[in-house]
Amino acid sequence: MIKVMWFLKRADGLSLQEFTAWWEEHLHLIAARQAPYLKRYVVNIRTSDDDTWSGKPAADCEWDGVAEQWFETEEDFDHVYGRPAAAETRNDTLHHVSRFERIVVREIPVV
Repeated sequence: MIKVMWFLKRADGLSLQEFTAWWEEHLHLIAARQAPYLKRYVVNIRTSDDDTWSGKPAADCEWDGVAEQWFETEEDFDHVYGRPAAAETRNDTLHHVSRFERIVVREIPVV
């Protein structure tokens, strides 16, 4: 199993609620464009701007959300990420985030 993990920080001036609404709408477009190769897609978004758990102001948090995409094989991953990126998706993302990073990992189930 190949997993791609995306880390996103919302754009300056964008509220957490606006960022959440955009991403919830946007994730369906991504899933549709990556079918049938994408096996699972999960988005994890910060629940509030109040980060009392860590004791730090939320503005100090590096990321506002993490997405996880699963691909059954490296070939499926290559079908999606080996083709030219959809300019519309990339441009839309760049208008809503101040930065993002991705890592590609092999998932190792424990339980």
